[in-house]
Amino acid sequence: MHGDLANSAMNKLGAEDRAMHGWYRFVLSFPPHLVDEYMERFKMDSGKRLLDPFCGTGTTLVQAKKRGIPSVGIEANPMASFASRVKIDWRPDPLALKIHSRRIYETVSEVFKSSGISDEPVISLLADDSPAVLRTLDPEQEKLLLKNSISALPLHKALVLVDHIRKENHAEFFAHEMLALAKALVNSCSNLRFGPEVGVGAIREDAAVLRLWQDEVAVMVNDLSHFKEFAHVPADVYNADARQLKDLLEPRSIDAVITSPPYPNEKDYTRTTRLELVLLGFVKSKAELQTLKKNMIRSNTRSVYKEDDDDQWIAKNERIQEIADKIEKRRIELGKTSGFERLYARVAKLYFGGMFRHLRDMRTVLRPGARLAYVVGDQASYLRVMIRTGEILGDMARSLGYEVIGIDLFRTRLATATREQLREEVVVLRWPG
Repeated sequence: MHGDLANSAMNKLGAEDRAMHGWYRFVLSFPPHLVDEYMERFKMDSGKRLLDPFCGTGTTLVQAKKRGIPSVGIEANPMASFASRVKIDWRPDPLALKIHSRRIYETVSEVFKSSGISDEPVISLLADDSPAVLRTLDPEQEKLLLKNSISALPLHKALVLVDHIRKENHAEFFAHEMLALAKALVNSCSNLRFGPEVGVGAIREDAAVLRLWQDEVAVMVNDLSHFKEFAHVPADVYNADARQLKDLLEPRSIDAVITSPPYPNEKDYTRTTRLELVLLGFVKSKAELQTLKKNMIRSNTRSVYKEDDDDQWIAKNERIQEIADKIEKRRIELGKTSGFERLYARVAKLYFGGMFRHLRDMRTVLRPGARLAYVVGDQASYLRVMIRTGEILGDMARSLGYEVIGIDLFRTRLATATREQLREEVVVLRWPG
């Protein structure tokens, strides 16, 4: 398809694609041009409906809307599904959004001044010049964050701004203003770094939260002014579990699927969005975080629970059982005894069991002849045991009645642990109906 690309260039967002996509995006989101390629290959048009059952931050949905193609997305992470929903809502009047957000900016600026705070960072603050009281999260919320993910002063500013956006609660602009804050927080106000795992980098003691938020709103205003003609194109997002599609979508209502599900590795996808999840109020406690994780495909050991039973669906799949046995054997040989390491074999089975459930349910919502494209990647996260994800998903799909049209190479990437080149592929299926 694109050759053996041992680099990340194929996954970058081009300047021509930034509109809407740039409002908020996962660091490892698959690129818009890949969606374009398969929409064209599947002959999608305004008379057909496209599904992304793992829609993340909405790459497939935005790209479909730009081309006048109706779409629907499913996403279990409430921050990501919120981002997708906002990124496909092109109804707000750009000038009115600009004026409304500017009013909030001026109001909050005055609040800051009255408490001795400047939005623009200062080189140093003498103890006597420091504001007396800074807003903080409650202890339970704070425990959910990566330690030092945001400094005290930017956090205070963000919480004050959130309060004022909520107080205004404008029916047309609220969601866009909140997403603009999420983008500013992660990219410009926090101490987070992505490479590709999320971690804490250089400490920002202060940040111009208000100005940076206004910069992100300005991007939205500009994008909205250029795409008003497509605002009417139908697009929906459900914050739901991709293993329960038949409860969400009408039978035989989908013509094509373009998606990238989680990969079987140790990436906790809720950590990537943890700061926004907490600050925007989507998760307020450990119990709520656990509920969120239970609605997701089990792809890492931090999201495995005793009652999980997706592995029953692939109990007779010899290839998956062989991989799990190999992982467990290597764990014992290496003397790995931590709680997470003991779960490696189980999470591999739970992952493929969850994907089996998803593909099984999908059959009810597909129209005869529907085409599907799943972007997946080889993995070796579990004690360097190779998992050929694309091949295994293709085999499972075939057992459920799908036709496997092919497995296309998208790109290659370097495995951190083994330094091997791992394939990232697109599994192409057809539902005969």
